[in-house]
Amino acid sequence: MRHIVMAVTNDLVTDQRVDRSCKTLVEAGFAVTLIGRKLAESESVGSRNYSTKRMRLAFRRSALFYAEYNLRLFLKLMFSKADAFYANDTDTLLACCMAARVRRKKLFFDAHELFPDVPELVGKPGVQKVWRWVEKKCLPHVDAAFTVCQSVADEYKQRYGTEMTVLRNLPERGGRAELQRSYSGATAKVLYQGAVNVGRGVRELIDAMRWLPNCELVVAGNGDIKADLEEYSSGLEWRSRIKFLGRVAPAQLHQLTCTADLGVCLLEDLGLNYRYSLPNRIADFAQAGVPILATNFVEISRVINEYGTGALTEPCPQQKSGEDYHNYVKNLALTIGQTIDFWRNMDEGQRTAIFARAGEELCWDKEKKKLINIIDTIFD
Repeated sequence: MRHIVMAVTNDLVTDQRVDRSCKTLVEAGFAVTLIGRKLAESESVGSRNYSTKRMRLAFRRSALFYAEYNLRLFLKLMFSKADAFYANDTDTLLACCMAARVRRKKLFFDAHELFPDVPELVGKPGVQKVWRWVEKKCLPHVDAAFTVCQSVADEYKQRYGTEMTVLRNLPERGGRAELQRSYSGATAKVLYQGAVNVGRGVRELIDAMRWLPNCELVVAGNGDIKADLEEYSSGLEWRSRIKFLGRVAPAQLHQLTCTADLGVCLLEDLGLNYRYSLPNRIADFAQAGVPILATNFVEISRVINEYGTGALTEPCPQQKSGEDYHNYVKNLALTIGQTIDFWRNMDEGQRTAIFARAGEELCWDKEKKKLINIIDTIFD
């Protein structure tokens, strides 16, 4: 049995794309080991059908973290039983590439995003240059490369000449039949799920609740600015209609999503990484039969326009004060209210048909066949 060692820099608990990839490879007959890191607050990874290893690191962020992680990962890979190394994102690529070349093993790469263009690196040309150097040096040695959408694939092709297979970040086929519910309740639930980070529109949603007295906002996720937003919202008159749940396990998150009246995916225009993004929540809401209000970026609008599962709006403003911001938030509240009313008043048969089609097509079952075929071809 061929053994694939996969690497990622998170603590493995909530990374659904990586978990799906690992399970798919196991189903295809490979042995899989997933390596990540362990933080003091990390929860158990639970029972999985593949092996997991987590490293305790001295550093949590910055260049020191990435240097320590890649050095420790390289040493682990050099002494691990493996036929291939599988790097998830550019921050694991250097160690995987070096180990693959030294040991003459296969190398796979999955770009979950345009890593050098993430918002945290915008305005840091020196750091961006380092990560682009890593990609430039390592990508020619990759046996197969994957990414989440066509726009990112096109960008990598333009930058490095690397051909990438698109594996959209889609959930496994979700069940909804057991969660039939009424959409006519007095209070409508607006759900944000995902990382509570800069540029994700959570601040705008909090402020929009001022003009939505019949709505509650539920924020499911942790992130860099979660504590700041909790403190900010604590002094607002409408604070009782805002709930921060923190991190929610994937199984419980699907159950929670199915109870929402509207899902939201709002982004700022913080560079190519956001403009080309296709967040997994777009499909998560479709699987749960929940309409979505999302930012009108190219990959997001392509899916929503094709399947008719929601509405589109303009990117969030970067400035969080002033007349322009005030007007944006008021218009956002109006759009949220109108979108909820539109879907609540829709014929139930029509609504069911829309989400049945979206749920059938926006699922991992279709994507994983491409992953298995390419991996099998590389090993043949």
